[in-house]
Amino acid sequence: MTATKETTMTETHTLELPDVDLVYDVHGPVPTTDGRPLLFMIGQPMQADGFADLAAQFPDRTVVTYDPRGLGRSSVRRDGRDDQTPQDQADDLHALARYLSPDAKVDVFGSSGGAVAGLTWVSLYADDVATLVAHEPPATWVLPDAEAADRAFRGVRSAYQDKGFGAGMATFIGVTMWQGEFTDDFFARPAPDPAKFGMPSEDDGSRDDPLLSERSLTVTRYEFDLDAIASAPTRVVLGVGEETGDAITSRTARAVAERLGDDVVMFPSHHGGFVGGGPENPYAGKPEEFGVVLRRVLDEG
Repeated sequence: MTATKETTMTETHTLELPDVDLVYDVHGPVPTTDGRPLLFMIGQPMQADGFADLAAQFPDRTVVTYDPRGLGRSSVRRDGRDDQTPQDQADDLHALARYLSPDAKVDVFGSSGGAVAGLTWVSLYADDVATLVAHEPPATWVLPDAEAADRAFRGVRSAYQDKGFGAGMATFIGVTMWQGEFTDDFFARPAPDPAKFGMPSEDDGSRDDPLLSERSLTVTRYEFDLDAIASAPTRVVLGVGEETGDAITSRTARAVAERLGDDVVMFPSHHGGFVGGGPENPYAGKPEEFGVVLRRVLDEG
């Protein structure tokens, strides 16, 4: 592998791995000046730009963000595949962490699919991570109604395949906002109107969205090794948004925490509570308040 590593305050780099050119951003000096671990912020399919508001809350830490393989700036792959798996993401993160911090562990904040990747990373490379904060991992397999949850997400993929992005995303929002287990009442609901969620009704013909297509299955159904995580030296904290209620990603986070014998930590706002507002995000979170809680959790480690 080859890369150019510099120590300017904010730089974009490319780590050339055998199967992918992994593009990442470093906010701060490497190595760190105060001896604290690098702080990785990871998502799936969220890319580096989704963590801009949260990274800004840590001007005193060196924050690393990146685009997962096959997404955004890391779209150059040499493995002939277009899927995203937590195992591949864990391998990539291991390589990146060992390149940037060969002699020290890193701290990690993982959100949604990034939380699944973070848990997988700890299960496979137990000595890489000091503290992992896994915020609302959508691991449907841990739920008592896992079969019904899979049926609900099949509805998302069907809507996307049949009618395009707007219908698929409106259905996805309906699934992720549903409170509690997926009952007959959920499946009896009429198909949602994309316009009510500000989504386009027209079909642009594309079917490659990583969130709405079959590519999402490798994330939500991946059964990371809970025993390996429990026995790892890593401190693992499961997080849930205060506004998420009893929606699916809250239930999955609580179920994983229960399997690991831990409690969840409550974070401000919702599933994307660390992202600020703006024309591209009408569902603004509370990144400043979110950062305060994340800092406290990390400092407790």
